Amino acid sequence: MPSKRKRKRKPARPAARRHAWASLPEDQLLALRLKDLKVDLKNRWLQARIRELNAELDQRGIRVRPHYWIADEWFSPNDTPGIAIPFYLAHPRLRRLEKKKIFEVEGGAAWECMRILRHEAGHVVQHSYALHRRRRWQELFGASSTRYPTTYRPNPASKHFVQHLRLWYAQSHPDEDFAETFAVWLTPRSGWRKRYAGWPALKKLEYVDELMAEIAEERPILTRRFEVDPLRTNKRTLAEHYKKKTDYYAMAPPKTYDRDLLRIFSNLPRYGRSQPASVFIRRHRAQLRPLVSKWTGEYQLTLDSIIENMIDRCQELKLRAVGSERKLKADFTVLLTAKTVHALYGSARRQSFAL
Repeated sequence: MPSKRKRKRKPARPAARRHAWASLPEDQLLALRLKDLKVDLKNRWLQARIRELNAELDQRGIRVRPHYWIADEWFSPNDTPGIAIPFYLAHPRLRRLEKKKIFEVEGGAAWECMRILRHEAGHVVQHSYALHRRRRWQELFGASSTRYPTTYRPNPASKHFVQHLRLWYAQSHPDEDFAETFAVWLTPRSGWRKRYAGWPALKKLEYVDELMAEIAEERPILTRRFEVDPLRTNKRTLAEHYKKKTDYYAMAPPKTYDRDLLRIFSNLPRYGRSQPASVFIRRHRAQLRPLVSKWTGEYQLTLDSIIENMIDRCQELKLRAVGSERKLKADFTVLLTAKTVHALYGSARRQSFAL
């Protein structure tokens, strides 16, 4: 019999074409509810990152394979072996919005996305095998039952913890300490034995190395898969989401900059026609903010609140930018860095982290 003619499948439409909201003006986009975005993991870039993580786990002999879903932020619950991925990574329009609102896209670069995924995979492995119930685990990392703090003040000089995610996140809680240690151990070519030689943290890495070999033959005890707080159930609008997020990261530092600003800028009457210092800072903030963020590990949104406070003080003091622009930029960068470090470790600092 003659073969039936096969119908050609229509190629899948790119995500940018599948979502009508992608071309909306920003104010209309912000009015949408998160659930109405209807984004998913059918994204080549995200799928490549997931495959990369799964390949790393497979290479290390780890049997657990996390399941993934779209939510409003990065997290891994303790009652299902899965990882929630933030919605903005699922569409280029949402990435641009995140960049505009938060000044950075956490996990937006492949290397950074893998860092976070390895960290979250640490949580998945911990809970899949209830590793926190083991005596040696508790001796090295502490009690997993310890209540998560609303604030913490890390010691950057401590060698008892690995350094993986920003702001010495391993120091925030025993579970995060393990997840960070696992992530360093999992990272290909991390050279952790050499890098952490002589550090007390090396004992934790060696324990993880031994522990992963031990559980390679064991079946995980946490296997029920479900999605926690998926985006499809989130009724907040994008505007409400970003209001909450900016409140979470931003801070209002005290007005203690006057003496320092007066060392850089001038309020002498003879410079009354010179460029206002506030204008100078606004002109260079987009360039300086990511630089200081890279050096200090602080989120750009938090840095921007410090900069905004300095701009306000410059206006109130009627300061002017006088002299070499190159020197002014260098001096202001040093000041911003110093004030950021003070804000990080001062007694009034409100530590808030998304992971």
